[in-house]
Amino acid sequence: MKKMDFQKVMELLSYVLKCPVCGYKYNLERTKIIDTRQEEDHAHLLVHSDCGQCKSSVVFGITIDGPDVFTVGLITDLTSNDTKKFADKLPISTNDVLDFHNFLKKFDGDLVRALQ
Repeated sequence: MKKMDFQKVMELLSYVLKCPVCGYKYNLERTKIIDTRQEEDHAHLLVHSDCGQCKSSVVFGITIDGPDVFTVGLITDLTSNDTKKFADKLPISTNDVLDFHNFLKKFDGDLVRALQ
């Protein structure tokens, strides 16, 4: 598969991507590509968009496999800047989850004291 022009892909997808909250068509000016990955026979995009009508934010996972295009949308409170900020962070590990679970088991509700 030759190198894909992801901006051109976004232009084409802008005709079909709609806000899952209000159904308004997305505007490319409010849509940002967060991440892309292209493999030999398919490509993946992670896209953030803000609805110009209802102001909700959505992150779309898009997979292009030959002529087939698959999209999954997730309503979020993350802004476009938030998605960039978190993009380079390490994923949460199993140990992180266990540590937080142990913290919550001992947590007495005093958030001020817990944050000191």
